[in-house]
Amino acid sequence: MAQYKGTMREAGRALHLLKKREKQKEQMEVLKQRIAEETISKSKVDKKFSAHYDAVEAELKSSTVGLVTLNDMKARQEALVREREMQLAQRARREKRRRQLEAQRERERKREQRRQICGLSFSTDDGDDDSDGDREAAEPAGPRRPLGKDPAVDTSFLPDREREEEERRLREELRREWEARRERVKREEVEVTFSYWDGCGHRRAARIHKGGTVQQFLKRALQALRPDFRELRAAGVEQLLFVKEDLILPHCHTFYDLIVAQARGKSGPLFTFDVHDDVRLRSDATLEKDESHAGKVVLRSWYEKNKHIFPASRWEPYDPEKRWDRYTVR
Repeated sequence: MAQYKGTMREAGRALHLLKKREKQKEQMEVLKQRIAEETISKSKVDKKFSAHYDAVEAELKSSTVGLVTLNDMKARQEALVREREMQLAQRARREKRRRQLEAQRERERKREQRRQICGLSFSTDDGDDDSDGDREAAEPAGPRRPLGKDPAVDTSFLPDREREEEERRLREELRREWEARRERVKREEVEVTFSYWDGCGHRRAARIHKGGTVQQFLKRALQALRPDFRELRAAGVEQLLFVKEDLILPHCHTFYDLIVAQARGKSGPLFTFDVHDDVRLRSDATLEKDESHAGKVVLRSWYEKNKHIFPASRWEPYDPEKRWDRYTVR
């Protein structure tokens, strides 16, 4: 090849064109090879179909002698095609069965080979071989125990399904026990001493379950007060207020909630419902004492008219979030 002599730019351009031409030549060779492979595969497919139909045609020619009608010819041809297809299907099934048997024999051969390898002994002493054989014969062939945790290692920080399941079961038992105890306490009865207040007190008492609400208590109190007070005969429970320790208790609250929360009011505890005569003028609310005042059942209309007059001027709605550091009655 003659050496090119010229500028560097022209030499680079010539080299680039040469590489481009070689790349195109390689692509053409690959394309030719691909076309040749496709042609060969198509010819193989055609040969398969042609062999099938050639066999059918040869069988048809050998079984047909003389003149036959077109319908007989078509029927004979269809029968031969079906028979040929059945033969091919049987041949395919036999081939599949043969491959399965070969695969099974190969698996058995490998299994036998592994068994022989496992049975080999690498000991060089014949006496040791005999002793090992006796030991293996003496030891019973039982199932191997799975490896467990080392009891001497602290694994409390690791996740343990059995431990978590045990904790969950224990929590569930404690929850059921606590719920049963709570229901038992709610079913206990408590005597609530109260006064119907219309400017002066009319002392009464009613019994109710600790799980009962203030509304249920007012319903029982109203039934006991109606025969003695005419203004209550047409009144409903929603028209009554229950005032305990200068706090107006909502109808939805239960006595159990007050007892559990150890709730306190402005002038005494809300979780005791009996009455003591030694009323305190001033005391520390943080010191628990068995002293309380009778609750007051009041008509809402009376409270709206007299809420600027003592003692109604001290009453206010109950707020569970509010804390009273001292008890006062003035």
